[in-house]
Order: sequence, then structure tokens, then C-alpha cells
Amino acid sequence: MIDRIPGFSTLAIHAGAQPDPTTGARATPIYQTTSFVFNDAEHAASLFGLQAFGNIYSRIGNPTNAVLEERVAALEGGTAALAVASGHAAQVVVFQALLQPGDEFIAARKLYGGSINQFNHAFKSFGWNVVWADGDDIGSFERAVSPRTKAIFIESIANPGGTVTDIEAVATVARKAGVPLIVDNTLASPYLCKPIDHGADIVVHSLTKFLGGHGNSIGGIIVDAGTFDWSRDNKYPMLSEPRPEYHGIRLQETFGNFAFAIACRVLGLRDLGPALSPFNAFLILTGIETLALRVQKHSDNAKAVAEWLSKHPSVAWVSYAGLQGDKYHNLARKYCPKGAGAVFTFGLKGGFEAGKKLVSGVQLFSHLANVGDTRSLIIHPASTTHSQLDDAQKVAAGAAPDVVRISVGIEDKEDIIADLDQALKA
Repeated sequence: MIDRIPGFSTLAIHAGAQPDPTTGARATPIYQTTSFVFNDAEHAASLFGLQAFGNIYSRIGNPTNAVLEERVAALEGGTAALAVASGHAAQVVVFQALLQPGDEFIAARKLYGGSINQFNHAFKSFGWNVVWADGDDIGSFERAVSPRTKAIFIESIANPGGTVTDIEAVATVARKAGVPLIVDNTLASPYLCKPIDHGADIVVHSLTKFLGGHGNSIGGIIVDAGTFDWSRDNKYPMLSEPRPEYHGIRLQETFGNFAFAIACRVLGLRDLGPALSPFNAFLILTGIETLALRVQKHSDNAKAVAEWLSKHPSVAWVSYAGLQGDKYHNLARKYCPKGAGAVFTFGLKGGFEAGKKLVSGVQLFSHLANVGDTRSLIIHPASTTHSQLDDAQKVAAGAAPDVVRISVGIEDKEDIIADLDQALKA
């Protein structure tokens, strides 16, 4: 171990963790406490002044959460990470560090419906403006760049369609524009795709999905790649300008290649307050230990199910990048060589009503609004997760009226297929 870099599964089990120094506990303890005792007045002052690292208050940091942060940063190849209450909270904290009122960011149209809603509506309350681009047309990102552009946001594997984004091409646009590329890597997980290797500057996850993997806890995380110069052109004053609440410290100057993670913690998490419960951090850590095993089985099952659906007489089309001949197959082979993930969409010849009937007829599948569970999950996005969008927006987001989304679990693939078969016959 001393002479080699640990492999992915080893990091998923050991990164960030040591036996508890007080009790010898091998599993990371749940530090279920609001606050922490200081050694003395000088120690307290140094912590509050960002002159030393340590624990103050669980809204800002907690030892259980710290293990989770270090582990995900190691798996993604980042310099540091910050765990927060949800994937949506991660996005708010990221953009709060980057944007001022009136600023813009560019986002790919094919995104999780909740993100589309958050960007279109909630962010307007902060004066943050989204400009939409087409993930299949890299030129649309270039054309969307303006003097107010402060970031570009994409998903590695897009929800709900399971389509794969050309990360390197979008990263080239971001570098030319002098802005960071943010990649939501939730559907791929770092087991299938490592966006930082392809030019991402910030990676976000909904920990609720594949990283936690068991549908029992909500969380989000922000990973700092350590690759962006935040002092460039003074575009990002929260990182480059003196911080009056910290005695004039310039975060970029003081913290270097993990300055963004620090900014998200000591400015965003401190003041906005979306703290992750240490109990949820414990559950998510336990899930991550089996990430490689689970995601490989998810992907293998999904490919088998997609192949079966593509031949079914009631199915009009299947969109899964793991299928030969799929529009995104070559991108999947480049960015996700171990598999194209577990989430994909298909369309029924009966359209909207057939989709609603199918999700009501399954027995093994669970009809609910989540992905990344060990269990197989199904939903009709047009009537649920994307129902707040108009018809044109639904189509652009990959959630047209006939679309059914499934998140294939780790049950036996024969049982998954049998359940879909009986529901389709019904």
C-alpha cells in the first residue's frame, strides 16, 4: 500500500477514515453533536480566523462529514470537498460563491427537472440568470457566452434520458471564456466517469442517489478540482477580494488549489446553513463502500434490460448510451468505459396514457421520484418530475409525453425483465 496508489474500491472503503483514536472503533463514528470544545482562547480565535483547521459547530463542519468529504474528493480526484444537505443545496452553495446579482451562467437543456426549475425560477430571486444551451451542439455554448457569464453547468450523464455529454468539448468552451465548468456527476458516479480528468473545475453530486445507493438518506456534495485560477480578471470577488469577516484574508491567495471548497464552507454553508446531518453522512459513507460493486451490477443489468426493451413490440424507442447504434454510444465508451449507467428512458407506442398505465402496473419496480437505489425504480416524467415544464420544455429536457424513465436496480435481471413484461402485457 505504501508503494502504490490505492485502487478505486480501496479508496471507497478507506479514504478519509482511521480507527477512532479514543475507542478504536473501526467504522467511522456518528459525531452527533452541535458543537466542539476549544483547547483555549487562542485555539478558538485561530479557528474562527481561518488560521487553523478544526471543528467549531456542526453547521460548518463535523468529523463524520469530514470523512465523507475526503472520501468523495479522493474518488473524484479533487483537492477538497464539502458535504451539504442535498444536491439542490450543493448547487445553491456553488453558485452563491460564483455569482453576483445580474450575472449569468450557461446550462445544458437536458438536466434533471428539479434543476431546470431551480435555475429558471428560484435562482431569479438571487438575480442569477440562466442561459440555456444544447448539449448536442457545442457551438450553442460558445454562442451563449457573454461578458456576464460566470460558469457553465452540465450533467455527465443527463437525467432523465441517460444521454452522455461531451465534457472535454464543453470544457474547451469554458476555458476559452475564462469560466469554470461545473459537472453534475450524480448519474455516473466517479466509478463510471471522472469529470475532473476531462476538464471539469467543480463536480457536484446528489449523494441521495448512487453514492448513498440505498434510498435512505438525502445529501449533496461539492468537489473542488483545484484547477481554476479564481483571481483571474477579478471575476470572482468572493474568492479574490479581501474578506472583511476574516480579517481581510483573500481565499484564493491563502488556500490555493482548494480555495473554492473553503469559500463554499466558510461563506456559503456558514451563512446559508444547508448542513448535512452526521447520521446521513454515516449512512452515505456505508453506501460508498460498495459503490463499485453496485454500480457495475446496475450498469450490467441496465444494458440487458435496454436490449430486451428495444425488441419489445409495445416499445417505440429506447435511449440508452450502452446500446450499439445509440446516438451517444461513442461518447459513453469514451467517458464511461465501464458502463453507461443505470438510468435511461424509453417511449411507448401508446404515448402519454400508456406511460401512466405502465408505471401503475409494475410489481417489482417501485413507482417513485428517485434514482440510484438498489431497487429498480420507474416514473413517467411528463406527469411528475417534469410536469412543471411546458410541452416544448419537456421535449427539450428529454421528458416528452411518451417517455418512461427507469433506474435499473441490482435485483436479478431476469426478474426485472419479467416485471416489465407483465406490466407491458397488461
